[in-house]
Amino acid sequence: MTTTPDAKPPNDGLPYRLITGKDDAHFCRRISEALAQGYKLYGSPSCTFNGTNVIVAQAIVWPAAVKE
Repeated sequence: MTTTPDAKPPNDGLPYRLITGKDDAHFCRRISEALAQGYKLYGSPSCTFNGTNVIVAQAIVWPAAVKE
């Protein structure tokens, strides 16, 4: 359920976040939860390989914090 974004993120969240982690279901859930709270994706995801796992990063922003 997507909420209408307020001027500030919920729970004293930051207006800009970079979520990183192993490319797995847990990472996808973290991104999905942030989107459901009202955050928006910012830019393209990035990935690298640490020798064992693919590590991904995705920036998200609170819409009221972005000046267009």
